[in-house]
Amino acid sequence: MENKMTKQDIIQMVKDEDVEFIRLQFTDIFGNLKNVAITASQLERALNNDCMFDGSSIEGFARIEESDMYLYPDCNTMEIFPWRPQQGKVARLICDIYDAHRNPFEGDPRYILKKAVSEAAKMGYVFNVGPECEFFLFNTDENAMPTTITHEKASYFDLGPMDFGENARRDMVLSLEDMGYVVEASHHEVAPAQEEIDLHYNDALNIADEIMTFKLTVKSIAKRHGLHATFMPKPIFGVNGSGMHINMSLSKDGKNIFADETENDKLGLSKEAYYFMGGLMKHILGITAVINPLVNSYKRFLPGYEAPVYIAWSPMNRSPLIRIPAGHASNTRIELRSPDPTANPYLALALCLSAGLDGIKNKIEPPESIDQNIFEMTEDERSKAGINAIPRTLFEAINEMEKDDFVRQVLGDHIYYSYLATKKEEWEKYRSQVTQWELDEYLNQF
Repeated sequence: MENKMTKQDIIQMVKDEDVEFIRLQFTDIFGNLKNVAITASQLERALNNDCMFDGSSIEGFARIEESDMYLYPDCNTMEIFPWRPQQGKVARLICDIYDAHRNPFEGDPRYILKKAVSEAAKMGYVFNVGPECEFFLFNTDENAMPTTITHEKASYFDLGPMDFGENARRDMVLSLEDMGYVVEASHHEVAPAQEEIDLHYNDALNIADEIMTFKLTVKSIAKRHGLHATFMPKPIFGVNGSGMHINMSLSKDGKNIFADETENDKLGLSKEAYYFMGGLMKHILGITAVINPLVNSYKRFLPGYEAPVYIAWSPMNRSPLIRIPAGHASNTRIELRSPDPTANPYLALALCLSAGLDGIKNKIEPPESIDQNIFEMTEDERSKAGINAIPRTLFEAINEMEKDDFVRQVLGDHIYYSYLATKKEEWEKYRSQVTQWELDEYLNQF
């Protein structure tokens, strides 16, 4: 990433813009945004990489005996939050994490993505990504606590007054644009109270940073409107859940290499595009626990709710895991439809990129496209076509993650084993619960 801002630029900006607080932000391995806040008087110390925090306080980061960690701000990520007071403004810097010996911390998700991007760069590639982020806007109760209540009945592409979240969504878009982000589109989604905002294509590291900022922005603006924004994949039974479709391409020397320049391929896809897709499909079982990290993530994978259930690809319909959207030349891309917005974007993109590169390196051919509605196929038809299902529960996904050593290699031992341990514990907590459905179904009957 090209350096656009220097330390001196930031110091001058803070002075000129009357910035009082700076949040030094980073992301834990589970995709939660964290920060250490400093005043403007401590900015130089922060920019000299001398701000420390206790890594043992962050789940999955470090043991007590190795807890001292340094925050290294990325000068290119300096942003002033437009929704905060305009006197004594609040800004942020996204940070990389270094250990007590001043080495990059192997448990830092941003470092993992940087390594994957570096591997792509060695092959001459830039990994470009366009995310489609969905979320719900619900009412809050009298104590300002979140509910799953909405009084609107709006659906796909509806507008106000049916869309009760229209004003909030507009302010979210304007705030993102104030920070320099390019919003391609925003609209109401299928389910009542469900919204979507699409960020413009960018390189992977910038997009991962943008996704984290996007989620903070959405939640902050929603609160100002008396609403609660949630990225929970399936908060309501019987309606569509929220996904985060990831549109991906590789460029080389400024050209999209997924586009077939020979014009021999009927879909306009290059060999590299097919190999990249083949790598994704080969490793999708192993990476699912990261791109769909919650117990609740798997409640989204049901036929009839526009979420993929089966491992297949197609240019024709939206039932498979991977879709090839219509487009030519520079717009040629692969759309992975299974991830949801609770995924850690740094780890998710690192795994998607690495899987695709594995496909290119080893010339992994994807299976034939499935151009009919997979949900309408019989089990026998799917079996004959060699169509397998993605994991149906977090437990299944964890087991698949343990089977694919490729995932461990990409994430590194620190994140891999910490992540698995926490997710196993999460599954056991869920498994031991007695749900309302069980009480409704069995209490009276038995």
